[in-house]
Amino acid sequence: MRISGGSAKGRNVRIRRAFSTEGSPGELRPTSAKVRKAVFDILQDRLFHSRFVDLYAGTGAVGIEALSRGAAEVTFVESSSVRIRLIRDLATKFLFDDRARLVRDSALRFLQTSVADKAHGSACGSYDIVFADPPYCSEEIEKLLSVIGGARMLKEGGTLIVEHPSKKLLPAVAGALSLLKVYRYGNTALSVYRSCASACDSVTEEVRDDDR
Repeated sequence: MRISGGSAKGRNVRIRRAFSTEGSPGELRPTSAKVRKAVFDILQDRLFHSRFVDLYAGTGAVGIEALSRGAAEVTFVESSSVRIRLIRDLATKFLFDDRARLVRDSALRFLQTSVADKAHGSACGSYDIVFADPPYCSEEIEKLLSVIGGARMLKEGGTLIVEHPSKKLLPAVAGALSLLKVYRYGNTALSVYRSCASACDSVTEEVRDDDR
């Protein structure tokens, strides 16, 4: 996979087949280049100097690109030790290691820990952007929406982008999160949420099916 923008534009993020066994519980399903570019088109200038979280980081391609495009800090959350080592190597290779925070943990446990830290006054629970790409066959989307929306993990006006199957409909409101727009790209959708004191924004939908 190739980084599409920023200081590392054109450089490759390689996937090792040794930890991407088809059909296994830990099968790696990287965000496609088309959808990854769409994520950053959606974020635009919100990304610059942001505190960004890449949940279910996998190869780290989304978080690495966020650093390339100007994020102040990216927290990579990944449960696989092999993938964490790969992300660390990539961050060092691209000279982003001083802005990359690596957490080997499940996404939900990381979120719950961040909520606890925020309750005790720690700044590490205040993020500008969270990108989440949970396993398509799991029920984790509803759980992470509940945790993020209920605990106000995002700063006021912060953005959550969830990648999910296009046939799956996510709730319009989840605590402090308000669904702003749904972008569809064939079998994949990106649901964009905004954190606000009163989740009252109307939902709009943009359909993009470039595979037809």
